[in-house]
Amino acid sequence: MAQSETRLVAETRTEFGKGAARRIRRADKIPAVLYGHGEAPTHLTLPGHDTYQALKNVNALLTIELEGEDQLALAKDVQRDPLKPVIDHIDLVIVRKGEKVTVDVPVHLEGEAAAETVVNLENSTLEVEAEATAIPESVTVSVEGLEAGSQILAKDVTLPAGTTLIADEELLVVNVTQQVSQEELDAELEEADAEAGIERDEPETDGDAAEGDAKSSDEG
Repeated sequence: MAQSETRLVAETRTEFGKGAARRIRRADKIPAVLYGHGEAPTHLTLPGHDTYQALKNVNALLTIELEGEDQLALAKDVQRDPLKPVIDHIDLVIVRKGEKVTVDVPVHLEGEAAAETVVNLENSTLEVEAEATAIPESVTVSVEGLEAGSQILAKDVTLPAGTTLIADEELLVVNVTQQVSQEELDAELEEADAEAGIERDEPETDGDAAEGDAKSSDEG
């Protein structure tokens, strides 16, 4: 399914610098720059809440309304606060209807592999080319019934109509392996310890505890 379009009403930004950016964010707005297609970069502010919600969708197609004119755009770079759910700055790139763009699309797994297997998603996104107005939200990969040893490469993934794979065809997307038992894990740990020269204390048994109690009584 293609991304839905979100309209954001922007304002021209005339203040710059860290202090100005802080004032903009305190007003629940986000500083941004819009560029591309030979246009001079336009510095603007976007509504904080609406923009934050829109960018929860990867590759969201945005209609930027600025001074009565609309411009289609994609978020090229989103700088987020490392501690708070706040966007510090956004770089927007202008796109046109019918134009092809290259984006990373999330991989969604469905189904259940065979019993006693582990499904490893080796690459959570795929680089594809699609029309700017028809970017898929995700691509779906079925692992239903796959046995241990099965692998799904990028070339095996079914893409929506009009979407072309840009990633390496041999890129490993899904790797299905045999589930490892606790006994095997313990054996591997012991082997690794032996190679590293590490000696681990044996767990105390009930007999060891009783013997220790007896010695304490004798000493008493």
